[in-house]
Amino acid sequence: MKNNRRLILAVIIIFGILIGSFVKEVTTTTTTKDSETEEVLKVGILQYVSHEALDQISEGVVEGLAERGYVEGENLEIIFYNGQGDQSKLATMSQQLIDKKCDVLVGVATPAAQSLANATSSIPIIMAAITDPIKADLVQSLEEPGGNITGLSNRPSVEDQFALAAELLPKAKKIGILYSSAEDNSKSQVESATVAATALGLEVSEYVVNSTNEIAQTVEVMAEKADYIYLPQDNMIATAMPTVVAEANKSMTPIVTSVDTMVEAGGLVSIGQNQKDLGFESGKMVADALDGRKPATTPVYIYTKVEAVINMQQAEFLGIEIPEKVLAEAKLINE
Repeated sequence: MKNNRRLILAVIIIFGILIGSFVKEVTTTTTTKDSETEEVLKVGILQYVSHEALDQISEGVVEGLAERGYVEGENLEIIFYNGQGDQSKLATMSQQLIDKKCDVLVGVATPAAQSLANATSSIPIIMAAITDPIKADLVQSLEEPGGNITGLSNRPSVEDQFALAAELLPKAKKIGILYSSAEDNSKSQVESATVAATALGLEVSEYVVNSTNEIAQTVEVMAEKADYIYLPQDNMIATAMPTVVAEANKSMTPIVTSVDTMVEAGGLVSIGQNQKDLGFESGKMVADALDGRKPATTPVYIYTKVEAVINMQQAEFLGIEIPEKVLAEAKLINE
């Protein structure tokens, strides 16, 4: 009788172990399936062209997303296209991003954002560092964009740039502004720069190019007439900075820029914005859109943090002495 009871007890124990193992396996399998089926969202990034400033902005977007918990390869898929300055490519790539059912689109530079805007009025679009989104017909207003587009605006302070240039180049009276005809973004900046420079008593001449093939000859002409060359945020000019610097250096003509990366490429000075930071803040706005925040009622973020950047190697080459006060407050590169 006792043996029978022991046998029954042993069977019950074994059966219990088997049931427990089965339940554990089912639970583990269910948990694994849940993690495997976690929703992966898609972000499409369309960059206008390759140069240091835009590359840093795109990198910053990814970092800003990660800061907010959207990590590529985990819960986020990033589809990146670069139009290489070709408008027809931008249109094709915009449609491809839509066909891939991206949840949010990002336009890096004005032409890219405009191309995305022309392709869809329903998918949220975040502008990554657009100087004048109103004149580019991307938003109705900065406070209430009104459509499927919002993002970050990075208009530089041209007044501060010319004021700093005056401290470094006090004898300068004539300046030449170089920009491309391809971007609404550049035309808007040139208007502001002309007003600001004229108010300081400078004589301004504008030089517009239609392609990179015209830049070398145009800079050569500018250098003969201008005390220094001013460069707005312009993607065509940014891609051709080695050419601009090479031609300007032949006549020892200083270059004042609106972007820190242009100083790193051979410009003399700028009061500009950190391009990686611009992208980072834009990335956080992409995360807002992924969270469900509507672009129509999300104000455009105006990025105002700036710093003076001076290329000390270029200053030495040009024989320009930097005042101690400026040195103390500026970021110095190529010392």
